[in-house]
Amino acid sequence: MALLGPHFIVGLGNPGAEFERTRHNAGFAVVDAFAAELGVNYWKLASNTLVGEATYQGEKIVFAKPQAFMNLSGGPVRGLAARYGFGVEDVLIIHDELDLPAGTLRLKLGGGHAGHNGLRSLHQALGADYARLRVGIGRPPGRMPAHAFVLQRMSGQELEDFEMSVSRAVPIVRTVLESGLTQAMNEYNRDEMQG
Repeated sequence: MALLGPHFIVGLGNPGAEFERTRHNAGFAVVDAFAAELGVNYWKLASNTLVGEATYQGEKIVFAKPQAFMNLSGGPVRGLAARYGFGVEDVLIIHDELDLPAGTLRLKLGGGHAGHNGLRSLHQALGADYARLRVGIGRPPGRMPAHAFVLQRMSGQELEDFEMSVSRAVPIVRTVLESGLTQAMNEYNRDEMQG
């Protein structure tokens, strides 16, 4: 059975060890988890992006982690999409989302960037009509600035909860691939609202 959803799975984040285990790297974390499930053990650098390829149900899936910093993600994603012949309808972007409570996962098609610098860059490069999986990280406590919160390294229970969100995101991405975005939205966005 042919896959109905996007074949180009892009996680947003910042490169470098200092950004590991930060909320802003939620996209990288989900891509890493799903790619590992599909046996991706080799990543090549192309268009300033780490790229992993897998075969899923007989079709090629391309995983991407842009290595420009978050606010420059659009150019590498556009370059890689052109290299593989992907259109905007083939793209699923996975990113952290301040406007959703921590642990909430939501699929969305199109819309604004809500001040997210990675999405702002993607809007400029691709337009707004791409599919997204938003990984809720919640709002910073007290008066902590948003940029400090998203780049803060997590540990203990916070990190465990974040890793649980990442593991829950993988079957959602799998459903998007198999059944298409609309079906996955019907299935998971409703569940998320009830849960």
